[in-house]
Amino acid sequence: MTTVTPSSSASPSPVDVTAFIQRVRQRVASVVVGQEVVVERLLIALFTGGHLLLQGVPGLAKTLLVSVLSKSIDLQFARIQFTIDLLPSDILGSEILDQRTHEFRVHQGPIFTNLLLA
Repeated sequence: MTTVTPSSSASPSPVDVTAFIQRVRQRVASVVVGQEVVVERLLIALFTGGHLLLQGVPGLAKTLLVSVLSKSIDLQFARIQFTIDLLPSDILGSEILDQRTHEFRVHQGPIFTNLLLA
């Protein structure tokens, strides 16, 4: 059995992290204009493992902002529209019987993603 020892390049340097964050900011700013403060707070929440409440009237590019951010960092993105007929299975997913194999397979809902806009 061989053991793997972490090399010095296993964790990124502060310079690399700063450059990465700047690239993400530039990618988002190329699509979403005039939301620099929101982008900064969104990145802070993302990199510190927190949550963020984006609240505003329709048309302020909230969905676009999260979508562009997820694409620029190569994360999965999903959105849940809360309507009066929303069921738990609409969020969590369900098991579906495969008619060919007669086995149940799991159809994961939108909660199984990296970035969730709800």
